[in-house]
Amino acid sequence: MGQPWAVGSAEGAPARLPLVLTALWAAAVGLELAYVLVLGPGPPPLGPLARALHLVLAAFQLLNLLGNVGLFLRSDPSIRGVMLAGRGLGQGWAYCYQCQSQVPPRSGHCSSCRVCILRRDHHCRLLGRCVGFRNYRPFLCLLLHAAGVLLLHAAGVLLHVSVLLGPALSALLRAHAPLHTAALLLLPWLMLLTGRVSLAQFALAFVTDTCVAGALLCGAGLLFHGMLLLRGQTTWEWARGQHSYDLGPCHNLQAALGPRWVLVWLWPFLASPLPGDGITFQTAADVGLVAS
Repeated sequence: MGQPWAVGSAEGAPARLPLVLTALWAAAVGLELAYVLVLGPGPPPLGPLARALHLVLAAFQLLNLLGNVGLFLRSDPSIRGVMLAGRGLGQGWAYCYQCQSQVPPRSGHCSSCRVCILRRDHHCRLLGRCVGFRNYRPFLCLLLHAAGVLLLHAAGVLLHVSVLLGPALSALLRAHAPLHTAALLLLPWLMLLTGRVSLAQFALAFVTDTCVAGALLCGAGLLFHGMLLLRGQTTWEWARGQHSYDLGPCHNLQAALGPRWVLVWLWPFLASPLPGDGITFQTAADVGLVAS
């Protein structure tokens, strides 16, 4: 019958192409940011304390970003290795013909991962893996710290305006007419190909555009999933107006992030075991019966 959960690469591994493209994008932003800071006006002069605080903040965000990416990719949210035989007797269970297995409530089959995912939320195209029961926490923390890092490095327009790219962007705004600057920020590649800007100006515009767009995207994703988190919903359940697993904000946070949900945002390797196994979930009706 063969392996019903076989994937394109190693079993359980995320797709490689999205990871390669995301890594290349991040490397391009990092290199061009370094180019702007080294060959451009650079960051403003800072005192020893301000410089130390800035380095600590940058290191903290970078470590959290990389740690949560690693945890997200290492955590397999699928039904692989989960003993489901004989358990598909409760309400909400279904049979997946692709996986040839009973699957529990809130699970769903992903055509990209070619397997059913426990408490499936959606498939992350940037990282090539589904978001589910086991990796929802690092996904949320990744959104938070990715938005923070991008905001930090998009300093010319957003937060930390005077920390990194502020002087370079300010000099660019003073050197050209508003229409020229707007065209550079909106169409940097066209301005570079037509020879209207230097490579350093293009790099500044590219980094600013990329970080602003990325920060807005991550921020919007964080707000959306924060709403789902407080409501105890997945994206699929939200789209269909289902509220069966809404146990109240506090219990919903504990169900998704563990008992130390207040602290998990600060460090990716903080122990906060998830209650449950991703197969059975307490419903609002159960809570009502217990309360009565």
